[in-house]
Amino acid sequence: MKVQVNNQEMELSAQSSIQQLSETMELPQAGVAIAVNNKMVPRTQWHQFFLQENDQVVIIKAACGG
Repeated sequence: MKVQVNNQEMELSAQSSIQQLSETMELPQAGVAIAVNNKMVPRTQWHQFFLQENDQVVIIKAACGG
């Protein structure tokens, strides 16, 4: 299945959760927020939130500095 991750097409297996996407992308355990189709998904729901074909995913990483 194809989804858009930060405006880049990505191929995932069917029934992929946000947690699986996070692990595939080797995202850090903290300092990351994910929105699907313009709605934030709490980290506590990542394992049960399954992506659908053509979903728009935005990954935001916290950055230090000013």
